[in-house]
Amino acid sequence: MRVLLVEDESRVAGFIAKGLREQAYAVDLAGDGDQALYQAAVNTYDLVILDVMLPLHDGHHVCRELRSRGFHAPILMLTARDAVDDRVAGLDSGADDYLTKPFDFKELLARLRALSRRQVGIRPQVLQIDDLRLDTGKHCASRSGRPVSLTAKEYALLEYLVLNEGRVVGREQIAQHVWDESFDPLSNVIDVYIKRLRAKLDSGMTRRLIHTRRGEGYILTARAAAGDD
Repeated sequence: MRVLLVEDESRVAGFIAKGLREQAYAVDLAGDGDQALYQAAVNTYDLVILDVMLPLHDGHHVCRELRSRGFHAPILMLTARDAVDDRVAGLDSGADDYLTKPFDFKELLARLRALSRRQVGIRPQVLQIDDLRLDTGKHCASRSGRPVSLTAKEYALLEYLVLNEGRVVGREQIAQHVWDESFDPLSNVIDVYIKRLRAKLDSGMTRRLIHTRRGEGYILTARAAAGDD
């Protein structure tokens, strides 16, 4: 999941971003309304966390503008105000959910998980492909009953591949959803992480799950096709 975090208080933004990255989210930061609109126009995001009190344009204006542009990703609004009218204003501007500061970080994560499930439709927390088991709530994986130790970024990449089971995903798609704006498109970091996942998931197995489609990208499937490596 790639998240746009719009928060002008640098200490709060740093705290949230650090926690999200530890949970395998890719996070881009925006410190005001103008920057938020620009970031959303040039990048692809799965979720937006949007503070109400922002310089230049407040969160309500940003939310309305995003929706008017056809931006469909879920938006979670943050505010220090807990009045009913404030919550109503946020939801009426196009937000999907509302969280009042201060909040417990566990609640933020739970709300983000709920929004992501709502975006793609109801799906089970545990995903199974052949003998690969992925628990999206606990961020853990196993194959043939054997736990697979993954870093946060390895897990994020594996989850993206699993959610796109049977579909070829290119490097650009992977970069947009698994890495943040600091990603260097000329680097081979995606290939490196794919190699790590293969070593952890496919090594010693009779069936490989991660395949390369030459000139196109990667595909996770138990049924490899002709031309897959």
